[in-house]
Amino acid sequence: MEIIKLSKIVGGQDGAIYNNFLFRFSSKGGCTVYDMKYLTEEAVPFAEFKLDGLDMIVPHSNSVIFGNEFFAPDDEFPLLYSNVYNNYAKTEDKRVGICCVYRLVREGNVFSTTLVQLIKIGFTDDRGLWRSAGDVEDKRPYGNFVVDTQRSLLYAFLMRDGEKQTRYFSFDLPKLSDGEVGASGIREVILTTDMIKEYFDTPYHNYVQGAVCRDGKIYSVEGFGEKIHPAIRIIDTEKREQTFFFDFFEADCTDEAELIDFYEGKCIYGNHIGELFELKF
Repeated sequence: MEIIKLSKIVGGQDGAIYNNFLFRFSSKGGCTVYDMKYLTEEAVPFAEFKLDGLDMIVPHSNSVIFGNEFFAPDDEFPLLYSNVYNNYAKTEDKRVGICCVYRLVREGNVFSTTLVQLIKIGFTDDRGLWRSAGDVEDKRPYGNFVVDTQRSLLYAFLMRDGEKQTRYFSFDLPKLSDGEVGASGIREVILTTDMIKEYFDTPYHNYVQGAVCRDGKIYSVEGFGEKIHPAIRIIDTEKREQTFFFDFFEADCTDEAELIDFYEGKCIYGNHIGELFELKF
């Protein structure tokens, strides 16, 4: 695989690209915006904003992606999905298996969001289906999410430590009108076992980071340094198997993997310090 350095942006978690806008998110609900047309060696952002509802729930933004449904017909951006992941790992309510859905609007260079839906995995206590039956501790039951916009599917996946597998679940992508308004005042969709379209296991992913789905393939990045190497895997959802793996240490890219998305047909990868690359497979 060829890796081409593109730019340096702010560090952070995953990001999402739509039209020419690159949105880079932090683990605490912040976002920095760049114009992909004007990326330079040291790119300068032209906007920043905070996600809505941070007093209620703060997504880690470990995996962020745009969907294919628009809140309103004249909206510029489709709905934005960001996962909570492990932000509440040390609290009594760990908020396992939750994805936040936002409406994103722009007026000139000013961006704002509205939290419009929460998607929750309803079987996160199920050992043998969600969690691994062999888990000694509940270390990583949190779950990543990725949207297949072409087939209107939502994939949830997680590391199953006891069996050293990563398990992928697919669901019909919930519509904005699905679910019911919960105690939070936000419409909530609970994904139950009877909503699972299929699930399958792949080789174990080490510390899952960002993910994106394109042409039926999930590009998932992982790892954070010398102990757990940053890497990328491609999961073919039709074959239900891993078809590609690359350890970034082989290319002397040793910083924590975070961001993955596509722009004008090019695969864009970023690490936690903000280095952006194009990946040529």
